[in-house]
Amino acid sequence: MACQCQAGSEKGYIRLLLRAPRKPSSFLFSDHGENDAPAGGTVAAFQPVKNSKKGGSRASLFIYLAMGFGNIGFVANMTSMVLYFYFVMHFDLPGSATTTTNYLGSVFMLTLVGGFISDTYMNRLNTFLSFAVLELLGYVLMIIQSHYKKLQPEPCINDSRCVKGGEALMLYASLCLLAIGAGGLRGSAPALGADQFDRKNPMERKYLARFFNWLLLSTTIGASIGVTIVVWVSMNKGWDKGFIISMFCAFAGFIVITSGKPFYRIRVPGESSLSRIFQVLVVMVKNRKEQLREGTNELYEIQDKEAGLSEVQIPRTDQFRLLDKAAILRIGVKPKKWGVCTVTQVEEVKILTRMTPIIISTIIMNTCLAQLQTVSVQQGTFMNTYIRSFEVPSASIPVIPLVFMSILIPIYEFAFVPLIRKVTGHPNGITHLQRVGVGLVLSVISMGIAGIVEVKRKHEILNNGHRISIFWLGIQYAIFGIADMFTLVGLMDFFYSEAPAGMRSLATSFSLLSLSFGYFLSSIFVEVTNSVTSKITKSKMGWLEGRDMNKNHVELFYWFLAALSVLNFVNYLYWAKWYIYKKDDP
Repeated sequence: MACQCQAGSEKGYIRLLLRAPRKPSSFLFSDHGENDAPAGGTVAAFQPVKNSKKGGSRASLFIYLAMGFGNIGFVANMTSMVLYFYFVMHFDLPGSATTTTNYLGSVFMLTLVGGFISDTYMNRLNTFLSFAVLELLGYVLMIIQSHYKKLQPEPCINDSRCVKGGEALMLYASLCLLAIGAGGLRGSAPALGADQFDRKNPMERKYLARFFNWLLLSTTIGASIGVTIVVWVSMNKGWDKGFIISMFCAFAGFIVITSGKPFYRIRVPGESSLSRIFQVLVVMVKNRKEQLREGTNELYEIQDKEAGLSEVQIPRTDQFRLLDKAAILRIGVKPKKWGVCTVTQVEEVKILTRMTPIIISTIIMNTCLAQLQTVSVQQGTFMNTYIRSFEVPSASIPVIPLVFMSILIPIYEFAFVPLIRKVTGHPNGITHLQRVGVGLVLSVISMGIAGIVEVKRKHEILNNGHRISIFWLGIQYAIFGIADMFTLVGLMDFFYSEAPAGMRSLATSFSLLSLSFGYFLSSIFVEVTNSVTSKITKSKMGWLEGRDMNKNHVELFYWFLAALSVLNFVNYLYWAKWYIYKKDDP
């Protein structure tokens, strides 16, 4: 609901809200039209759904297929891009790693843009399609540059990055288009799929939790194809051919999701989510000198029983009472936008504020993930990559956790959840935050093992001249894959379930925002680690510096991240215990 009320429309629009809690209620789907908001103002949380009788599992199949196709190329590039930068664009080891993590960080940061646009300006389907076109254009540029040698830089010795001038312009332009396209569509797709299920319907609510598991399974299967077939083609037949396959898979996803249009529930965009947040902050500052009186303070709320708006109201909570000042209607002041906000609008900001520590607490885990997609892939080039006469590309090793996840997700859904549900009584078996916590613990174990494997690798090659099998990396990948299965799905379900109805695309993007910060933090850690350790090592080289990994100390960097992850888990436990779930959840 907006903080705007037409002057003179006193009939049933203003309710004085005392500190006693109100009966909670929730809203997701409605048969109201776009113009059913009260005359007093717009209603942002009120996002009606066109064709509310559609949707369900049949509609979600198109989202599964589209994201599966899209992930074939996207994940193949996630794991192999570091080698493309190293061998084709002639970056050094830290340069190729930080460029990859900066690219991936940008992708997941831009999911917020996709989520914001699909909440505010375009429906989620059109948002997906628009950004998919940009992604296809990015692939076209990558194909052209990887095909023609004249558009690639010559090797250099002293520079960390050899790409200059027009070559650099073309490379970074293609990366920008890929990042904007891939990020934008991933900011709208999860919410589009979740919109096909009504959270107020007990049966459909159960399928909503299942949707995120199956979405992960479909993207995992697509990723498995990408890191095996597409990566092998890129490494053995040419990078241009790998990018061509990625482009056609992305186009296939575009066609599939378009084909499902007759079956979707399409949510009508509402008022700008960010505008509503800023309104609360601005009005709070204006009312900073107003007093919240115990038991008698009058807080502003809109209610119109005829419009059914009471369904979308969020009950007031006692946390962050300073924000409540935005809902104080000062004497002699008429309700208007940027003058007073409703209690529901204030509570929306409180919900997002409560989510923030949870997001921050998962960033370190995603920094660890970035190492598996960069440093560990580079490790693989210094290991035995053969199975008899067949050479396994080092960038294909992530298929191990993907296979684990493909097997474990159905087991988790059909065996673990029903069993634990009988013990806990929770519809999902365990809560969202408990699921995230399990993933954080497993990520610590993965980093610890990664360090041990690197010690063994260096010992064998330096002392015995023997390269150990690349499948030793499979241990850390497998454990982290299970961690990702718990954490990523838990976060997406958590943010969608807890977010206000008008901010669900934006909120589901928050789980990917954590990935973005994790990748950017990885780039910072690599640079800072090299800067600090170069001053204390005998060789005057940083732990990750140079082009020869046998002279580096990657194992110490892994253990540093493991220790940091332990501290982060302790921090997460505090915030998970502190978090108050939204009261309108059954």
